[in-house]
Amino acid sequence: MEQQWQRLDGTAIRRPIEEEVRSVLARETAKGHQVKVCIGTDSQVRAGTTAFATVIVFIRKGKGGFMYVLSDTSRQPMSVKERMLTEVGKSIEVAYQLCDLFTTYSIDMEVHADINTNPNFKSNHALKDAMGYIMGMGFAFRAKPYAFASSCCADKVV
Repeated sequence: MEQQWQRLDGTAIRRPIEEEVRSVLARETAKGHQVKVCIGTDSQVRAGTTAFATVIVFIRKGKGGFMYVLSDTSRQPMSVKERMLTEVGKSIEVAYQLCDLFTTYSIDMEVHADINTNPNFKSNHALKDAMGYIMGMGFAFRAKPYAFASSCCADKVV
């Protein structure tokens, strides 16, 4: 099934996300912008359905930013830890799909996990697994409170 990426305003991306990101990186580089990319996923459970939103956030140093969004759902029941690791898996899938482009354009990229570093929160049970998964894939890892792509950007969409 083809993934349907969108801009934040809901406009559909009509070409593969790799082509869109390549175009964005070429344009931003040509304009002299220093760009950083953060990828993250958040989810919410409502009436037995889990809604996921994955975002690719482009930050132009000192010049704002923009993002692309991919939404999907699952009816499979999950524990909190399983849901957190599913979020991380969705983010890693996108990061892996695009990492060669980021390397080509010398773009710093981070994978953000919506997991609390405070052990008093349920999501914390997935912290070590998520960190190992992300770093084991060779990506920079950020958790709350530094994981704004997942805990703020994706959270607003989901």
